[in-house]
Amino acid sequence: MRVGLITGGGDVPGLNAVIRAVVKRGEGEHGHQIIGFRNGWKGVADGDVHHIGRQEIRNVLPTGGTLLGTARWHPHRNDGGMEAVLATLEAERIDAMIVVGGDGTLHAASKVAEAGIPVVGIPKTIDNDVWGTDASIGFDTAVSIATEAVDRIHTTAESHNRVMIVEVMGRHAGWIAVTSGIAGGAEIVLAPEEPFDIEKVEKFLKHRHRAHASFSIVVVAEGAVPAEGTAMQYTTEVGKFGEIVAGTTGERVKAEIAARTGFDTRVTVLGHVQRGGIPTPADRILASRFGMAAIDAVTEHRDDVMTALRGERVELVPIAEIAGKVKHVPPDLLEVANALA
Repeated sequence: MRVGLITGGGDVPGLNAVIRAVVKRGEGEHGHQIIGFRNGWKGVADGDVHHIGRQEIRNVLPTGGTLLGTARWHPHRNDGGMEAVLATLEAERIDAMIVVGGDGTLHAASKVAEAGIPVVGIPKTIDNDVWGTDASIGFDTAVSIATEAVDRIHTTAESHNRVMIVEVMGRHAGWIAVTSGIAGGAEIVLAPEEPFDIEKVEKFLKHRHRAHASFSIVVVAEGAVPAEGTAMQYTTEVGKFGEIVAGTTGERVKAEIAARTGFDTRVTVLGHVQRGGIPTPADRILASRFGMAAIDAVTEHRDDVMTALRGERVELVPIAEIAGKVKHVPPDLLEVANALA
């Protein structure tokens, strides 16, 4: 079989581990040819082909980024995009596609599957918001980076008697904010799932600084929003791809806290630091498991499915069931973050 492979959307640590697993298993065990396309679906539409063999995957397991490149481009949202994708797949005699991506890339994969192309998806996103899987590739590394940042910021916050705001990624779901906030011992965590009341934040910080400590750490997801009808209101600023402009949410929260409390307040925006660098062992292992499961599914003609971690098992779920859905942080995890403030 000639199996197409793409990585789409934002880069995450662990993508090269996926590519490695697909190639080693697909070529070595099943005798398939792995045909990579550069820069996600855009590369498929443009016919930007990159044949991948064992030579290309040597020593890539611990490296960040993706040797195939990536892009935020979806064929069903661009004029002629779907036609161009299907024409390339026919010209390259692709029997099936393995698509590594987040919610947008996998939603596009569901549209390609509807057009008759066998597709197997692999979830990757540091936001961990892909529906149907307990974990996505890249999340563990991002949480580790965010937690280390919170740990480091504690010392300067305490030394200077400051309120330190740490803005992390998370447009629609606050997985990084909540988990790094718990792991790093943040006093307040603001996540999209639970709109906040700035007056309650103000009262909490004033009470803490008078009664307990002279510093505080506030972890803010970029998609955090104030509750309707509360004293602070704003519209989230987004870029051309619908991404939230880094720093805007953190700066607004910082300005409000400083004005209301009079405390010296600073903000640190982690931004793309969360995406970069060496993947953790957990992400390398998850990526390897997903890569093997995906190429095995292609071999067995189990089409239009996505690999998913369910407990300790890797299972296959229909792409149609997860496309367009968001996995939010559950209430019990939010409760832990709030209770340990």
